[in-house]
Amino acid sequence: MKRALFITFEGTEGGGKSTQIKLLAERLSSLGHTVRALREPGGTPLGEEIRHLLKHHPTGHGMMPEAELLLMNGSRAQLVREVIRPALAAGEIVLCDRFSDSTVAYQGYGRGLDLKLVESVIAFAVGETRPDLTLLLHVPLSVSETRRLSRQKDQPASTDRFERNDRAFFERVERGFQSIAAVEPERIRVIDACREIETIAANIWAHVAPLLGNDSKQA
Repeated sequence: MKRALFITFEGTEGGGKSTQIKLLAERLSSLGHTVRALREPGGTPLGEEIRHLLKHHPTGHGMMPEAELLLMNGSRAQLVREVIRPALAAGEIVLCDRFSDSTVAYQGYGRGLDLKLVESVIAFAVGETRPDLTLLLHVPLSVSETRRLSRQKDQPASTDRFERNDRAFFERVERGFQSIAAVEPERIRVIDACREIETIAANIWAHVAPLLGNDSKQA
């Protein structure tokens, strides 16, 4: 059986996570791995309903930070038990667009909730299910802001509630990701996401391949 792995992608808006997840999934699949690509919040029927409420539904606009934290982790608890754990038990590689580090950065640092409280809620939601590797795609705040505003202009219907936060919020989120990465350098690898897509993908593979051992070799 191929080795199961749980790999998460993190970072502020506009870092190119979706593109890099797609490229990594294709490369892993070409080597014979079964890959499961997920997103947070979401990834299950219940989670997708929560995602819509958190990001797009009009009734979510006045949501309190505490409610946001609990809804995020309600979606996560379902995803972990319904999808992630069974996939890992079956030997799959799970790639997830955001996971618990985003909650620390966005609801902890961004919203200003007590970090110990945030971490305790996350711990209850995920139990022992933790990423083997986290790839933090970093772009300067100015680049993230430009990409985010461009996306709002080009695709106004897809703009979500989080993207409408002000610059001060995203400055706090960025500090949060920096702090998280500093605490767990073995798990969290910071990737310069301002470079060419192919260069970023190669950098990501350099961190993923050692976890695969002989399974990382081309057929």
